[in-house]
Amino acid sequence: MQNETRKLFNAYRDEVANLNGVTDVSEKFTATPSVQQRMENRMQESVEFLGMINNVGVDEQQGEKIGLGIGAPVSGTTNTATTDRAVTDPTALDAEGYLCTQTNFDTYLSYSKLDMWAKFEDFQTRIRNMLLTRAALDAIMIGFNGTSRAATSNKGANPMLQDVNIGWLEKIRQFAPERYMEEVAAASGTIEIGSSVAAANGYKNIDALVHDMVNNLMEPWYREDTELVCVVGRKLISDKMFGIINVSQAPTEQLATKILTSQVTVGALPAVRVPYFPENGILVTRLDNLSRYYQNGKRRRTIVDNAKRDRVENYESSNDAYVVEDYGLTAFAENIELVD
Repeated sequence: MQNETRKLFNAYRDEVANLNGVTDVSEKFTATPSVQQRMENRMQESVEFLGMINNVGVDEQQGEKIGLGIGAPVSGTTNTATTDRAVTDPTALDAEGYLCTQTNFDTYLSYSKLDMWAKFEDFQTRIRNMLLTRAALDAIMIGFNGTSRAATSNKGANPMLQDVNIGWLEKIRQFAPERYMEEVAAASGTIEIGSSVAAANGYKNIDALVHDMVNNLMEPWYREDTELVCVVGRKLISDKMFGIINVSQAPTEQLATKILTSQVTVGALPAVRVPYFPENGILVTRLDNLSRYYQNGKRRRTIVDNAKRDRVENYESSNDAYVVEDYGLTAFAENIELVD
């Protein structure tokens, strides 16, 4: 590391230490509540989708869902001459609850990379934003692809972070199979879509599939919700329908952090593409029905200057859980195949 870079990096470490009320960031420390909240806010600002779902700080590692949404209807009548009036919880709660488990966001920056960044006036901001944006994208990847939590995860075998935590789609598969469709054509184990497809195997078009999902997988009181969206996998709808080729769009690398909204509807619902959603899947829900819980006081960090490897190492962790607030507000289909 060059001398001028060393001065900038030391100032960065001092700033992190000062914000968190510690003297040495090379020893593990817990982010202060205000710093943890700022980091969460910046993660949500860096990746559009994360800012559109619920991000909730919880005090306990395990407990009941917050129940931020409005659940089933509560109105009714009672003959009080013979029966007591019954009360209903208006929030969407179930017996599943949540469990926050540790996720590590461990990274390093080589001395040579820091030397290149030292010429930029936003040196500290550049490091911070890079770390937080990657952590935010990883949170979305886990939310849509996570199926389990291994004691030690394996990125080689699970490149979409499938073994880091249990995500939203896996929660639907496990806890709400009545909201889940994975095959119509039993022979192929898929849901076929195409003009020549027989009804026994699938649907003539994607609109027919989405209509069926809404009408048969979702609770009736949610079917007319004006905030419903159809999250569509990359293989099921062309890039042109999302206006990606429009010259006014951001560069491709910036689109990775954005929600793309289609120029057409699918099944009369706005079609959106979000980062890391399965390429052959469709999810109908409100985006605010998906939540990421993080445990307050459990954002921990260590910054190590590792001269043996000519790099700076950032060890960071957060206790997180991925929660579907109300399964009745979801309809999920996957293994969809376009046959013509």
